[in-house]
Formats: sequence, C-alpha cells, structure tokens
Amino acid sequence: MHFVPHFRFRVFGYNFEGAITRFYRARIKVENPVVDLDGDEMTRIIWDKIKSTLIFPFIDVDCKYFDLGLPNRDRTNDQVTIEGAEAIKKYNVGIKCATITPDEQRVKEFSLKKMWLSPNGTIRNILGGTVFREPILCTNIPRHVPGWTKPIVIGRHAHGDQYKATDMLIKEDGVLELVFTPKLSRVEERVKVFEFTGGGIGMAMYNTDESIYGFARSCFEYALNKKWPLYLSTKNTILKRYDGRFKDIFQEVYDKDYQKKFEDNKIWYEHRLIDDMVAQALKSDGGFVWACKNYDGDVQSDIIAQGNLKFLTTIIVRCLSVLSHTSHCFELKLVSHVHCRTCIGPRCHISLSQQDK
Repeated sequence: MHFVPHFRFRVFGYNFEGAITRFYRARIKVENPVVDLDGDEMTRIIWDKIKSTLIFPFIDVDCKYFDLGLPNRDRTNDQVTIEGAEAIKKYNVGIKCATITPDEQRVKEFSLKKMWLSPNGTIRNILGGTVFREPILCTNIPRHVPGWTKPIVIGRHAHGDQYKATDMLIKEDGVLELVFTPKLSRVEERVKVFEFTGGGIGMAMYNTDESIYGFARSCFEYALNKKWPLYLSTKNTILKRYDGRFKDIFQEVYDKDYQKKFEDNKIWYEHRLIDDMVAQALKSDGGFVWACKNYDGDVQSDIIAQGNLKFLTTIIVRCLSVLSHTSHCFELKLVSHVHCRTCIGPRCHISLSQQDK
C-alpha cells in the first residue's frame, strides 16, 4: 500500500475525514516515462516536496532523472544536460526546474572548471521547436498593465537567428561578404555586405524552412487548443527575404491546413509588423497567442510577464515532444540564505506547481 496524504475537512457540519484518501488509494498509472531535470538551490527543495506530497502518492510514473544542478553539470562537463535533452527527444515529455547559468561570481563560488553555457539554451538547441510562455495572473496581485485581464502567450521560435549566429570583430579595411556554396551546382553565390574603411563588427545568422514550418504548425495548434487568435510579428519591410520567409510560410500553412479550423472556432490569424504589434498588445486586454522570432520572443516574454519572471510558465513544444520548465527565479537575496536555511516566497510555489499541468 502506497502512502497517501490523509485529508480531514467539514462542510455544513458533516465530517468528510478520509473520503478523499479512500478515493485516491489506487494510484493513476502513467504508461510512458517522464524525464525529470532537477535544478539548483531552492528549486530542488521545492520540486522534491511537490513530487513527494502531490505527485508520487497519486501517480505511478517512471521518472528518468537527470541532475542539472550546477555542481553536477561541472562534474560531467555539462554532458548531463545533453543527455537530458536527448532523453526528452526519446520519451517526448520532460519537466525542468530552474537552473543557474554561471557568471564570473558563480565560477568562483562553485570552483567551476569553466563558465558553462545556459542549460536552457543547450536544451533548446537540441530540441528546437517553439517555446510557449504564459503569465500567471492573480486577481489579488496588482498588474503594471491593468488592461491585461487575460494572459498573452508568447510563442518563441527556439531555433537559429542571433542565438546560432557567427559574429566577428573587424580590425582593418576590407569587404565583408556572405558566401553560399551549394552541394550540387557548385556555383558559389556571393553577396557583398559592407565595405569597411576602419574597424567594426559583422554577423551572419540563418534559419531553415523545416524549422519555420514546424514553428508555424505548433503555433497554429497551440492557438486552436486555447481557442485564441494568433498573431505573427516580423520586420519584413526591412528584412524582405529573411522575415518575409516567416510571413510567407505562416500564410501558406494557414491557408492550406488551418483557415477553416480557425473560422469554425471564431478565431483568426494575422501578420503584423513587430512595432505595430507591440503597440496593439499594450492596448489590448490580452487573450491571444503572439508568434515571435527567436530574439523578439526572448524580449517580449519579459514584457508579458510584466517584469516578474516568477509568474511565467514555459513549455517547449517540438513535434510530439514537450518540455515544461519554470523561468529563472534566483534572487541574490534568496540565494544568500539558501545554504543555511530553507526560505522561499509563495510566488515560486505557484510557478513550480503550474509546470505540473
């Protein structure tokens, strides 16, 4: 017999002690494994408590555990992060706690071998897909944008662009070019970027049709599931080919597979320029999905969270794979206490509990 928490409550004078306990005596069996990516400091403590009191007593699930705590990432040379991401690709579902991305101070504090990369970034690069971020609205907590009475969900394209770009420092006069060498025709394409007459900087970035098609479909499916309208924002007036490709693919997928479904649910899809979309979002009452390119999604997620990432839930959707994780919520004033005693605010409890959905 598995341990099940005991409940006792009274309604209109009637004693319901033990009723829920008897109802939940048989645990719910989960057929497929779930990847469990543990985190750092207080999130480890909270997540362990949530599992032991709210999950395992009621659910029989095979958890594939990976310790993404900073000391273990350092011991394994960050291999544990890669193995965790590959496990999510295999089992299709994962839950990740907040982790520390080390800076110079953390390298000294933990005596790290090097300044390891963000585990979120590593996992996103392996999984690809779309990051959906949604704020948690509480009626008793004032909002900086009071007009947002419903959440705004950011769908961030978690592939390429600035996050996989190659940049360089220019130290002398010269010409910067983009060169594409095809495998079949062997005829190089050269595009002049800029002719430098002094020092400067340069950058090249990319994306793929396959990834953009996947991004579009996941956004349309997510909007259908929420029964909310979908907006895509780009700057195609400036990046006519790069951002224009996002716009064209989204429109193609919508016209071919989703227009009738959206109309049946009385929702819609629309493309807007990023600056116009920001203005419209501020004037709206929320209740829509906002598809953003990688960098735009990174910035706008903090905006829709109204500056408080502790009230932001995050999932990564990649084909059939889903990773749920909390946003970073390590505060210096909290971290300074964690090594000597357990202290945490209720906001982190809310954020961690939301990921279990």
